[in-house]
Amino acid sequence: MFNKLFGSSEPKKPKEEKILPWQPLKEVSQLDNISEKSKSKTQLIFKHSTRCGISSMVMKQFVSAYDLDSNADLYYLDLLSYRDVSNEVGYKFQVMHQSPQLLVIKNGVVVAHASHGEINEIDLRKYS
Repeated sequence: MFNKLFGSSEPKKPKEEKILPWQPLKEVSQLDNISEKSKSKTQLIFKHSTRCGISSMVMKQFVSAYDLDSNADLYYLDLLSYRDVSNEVGYKFQVMHQSPQLLVIKNGVVVAHASHGEINEIDLRKYS
């Protein structure tokens, strides 16, 4: 009972961090490749603001829930460092910019997208 209230004297084991197979999205030219690849495999773009606490929280939740066996390529876009790429994502895929934001791309078009807490409500299995 005391251990639950005051903590155990045993050292805590660090939680093993899940590493996702992120591919950095840094160049506008990558978007044509993503569009082309989406014809045979689902492409995911996670737009993240590194200065936003909500964005960081949503990303942690996404990483925690992401199924590493998903048949999709996963791109990470630091939209503060690559604003031009973020803007072009909106133009190319006809999705209004939000942050954080997840885009699911198949056959060259966005088939699902969400922002903030709704990101983790997308059932990615439907698109793999």
